[in-house]
Amino acid sequence: MIKGDHVYLRPIQKEDMYSFYQATQDEEIRYMTGTRDSFTMEQLAHHFTTISQDESRRDFAICLSQNNELIGDLSIVEIDEMNKKAGFRIAIHNPTYFNKGYGSEATKLAILFSFEQLKLNRLQLEVFSHNKRGMKAYEKVGFKKEGVLRQSLYINNQYSDEIIMGITRADYKTFKCTV
Repeated sequence: MIKGDHVYLRPIQKEDMYSFYQATQDEEIRYMTGTRDSFTMEQLAHHFTTISQDESRRDFAICLSQNNELIGDLSIVEIDEMNKKAGFRIAIHNPTYFNKGYGSEATKLAILFSFEQLKLNRLQLEVFSHNKRGMKAYEKVGFKKEGVLRQSLYINNQYSDEIIMGITRADYKTFKCTV
């Protein structure tokens, strides 16, 4: 378990898939993440089995410290130990918990884990240009915009750019994310 002030991270459990299921039913969440499909519980159970056997990733449930409620998930993916880098993704599962700082705190915890426990040098993510709230949150915790894949996603009858953002160990030391 990785503890912050308002949230903590714990390993994903099979029972958490219902929260994932609910998130994939929410149109706003699908739009922000560029997800076109909703998933069945069977598909999510298979997803859980697959990710829990994948050594190249770490998957966490984001839970509220005050009542242990699961409010989202995050993953450190494609961990490349040779090059000391990985990808990152996060999702808050219910719009009720947007704009409360929980995602930013969980991201800080993931950054701390990535640089202190996994000893990575780089963490990278992709965010769509229509997700202004996400971009702002990532910049707030030290990620920097590194590139743009123009008009990479066509969703809701419009194109969005895919913004590549990263944080390096040097950025982390300068920024020193504290929770």
